[in-house]
Amino acid sequence: MTAALEYRPPSECRYDAVSLGEVMLRLDPGEGRIRTARSFGVWEGGGEYNVARGLRRCFGLRTAIITALADNEVGRLCEDLILNGGVDTSWIRWVEYDGIGRAVRNGLNFTERGFGVRGALGVSDRGHTAAAQLKAGDIDWVDLFVKQGVRWFHTGGIYAGLSPTTSEVIEEAMSAAHDCGTIVSYDLNYRPSIWKGLGGQAAAQDVNRRLARQVDVMIGNEEDFTASLGFEVPGTSESLTDLQAAQFQKMIDEVTGEFANLRVVSTTLRTVRSATVNDWGAVAWSAEDGFVHATHRPGLEILDRVGGGDSFASGLIYGLLEHGDLSAAVEYGAAHGALAMTTPGDTSMATLREVLQLAGGGGSRVQR
Repeated sequence: MTAALEYRPPSECRYDAVSLGEVMLRLDPGEGRIRTARSFGVWEGGGEYNVARGLRRCFGLRTAIITALADNEVGRLCEDLILNGGVDTSWIRWVEYDGIGRAVRNGLNFTERGFGVRGALGVSDRGHTAAAQLKAGDIDWVDLFVKQGVRWFHTGGIYAGLSPTTSEVIEEAMSAAHDCGTIVSYDLNYRPSIWKGLGGQAAAQDVNRRLARQVDVMIGNEEDFTASLGFEVPGTSESLTDLQAAQFQKMIDEVTGEFANLRVVSTTLRTVRSATVNDWGAVAWSAEDGFVHATHRPGLEILDRVGGGDSFASGLIYGLLEHGDLSAAVEYGAAHGALAMTTPGDTSMATLREVLQLAGGGGSRVQR
């Protein structure tokens, strides 16, 4: 197996993968602006949840989400959307609603897609949410990891920064997962707006460095590794080869030098030409395989970039979990991320057949 990752047998586990994080209700003005909208499309989304949904809906794995929701009509709408995505809702913790959200509420995320010179814009409304108020001891990890069984556990830096207690929940979950032989992945996903009220980038680095010591598979982008872990990365090169040599190699040497527990490290590569045209690719590393990279896609046309990195993560996890091949995994991840950005919403609408076709060099000709 790539990077000496050893997985629990599927027959011993109820779930192939479980994610821990917040699920928000996304309100999408479509081609318009938030400030002038009169109607919104509704989706569910969240950095960690999107990975579980992609693994279930596109790749057919058995997944669940660990989160909390206020028990009102908005929370039940989120539940309905999660059920439509095929993700198990058994581990949602329902919190009594006080009538106006004084004590607990559900997160909202207003997101514009952007176009051309106008970048995508997100406005989150997620203070005092049920998921942010989870604390250590709230989840029965013994039941989940020992009695039920989980092959892969995923979480990330968005959830870690929601409140002072969420990183403690993550740390508790990671420890329990490792005790049962469950692989742990973590997407750094640095968001300045999330950490602003908790001490900024310095606090983010303190938390992420602590959590990184229990991670097997680390995922992010070049900026994430700098902002979340404090490793200085040289400026992005126009050339993928130069980027690997000058940027990724240096980063990997530093990261794995400090965090020897990491078995796989992977990053997406994105150069923003405009809101609707990005260069897109990915690189991954393991001690056994060295550096591998996905097909680079310059000038990738984008409809909605939100969730592209999460879809990359789910494709990478699928490739590692089901095939144990890092080269294939990074190709699946990059292809899945590219396809996810061609449709609206945070979550992927791609099929496994489409991912395999694109990862294998397929084009965009009409299918009849």
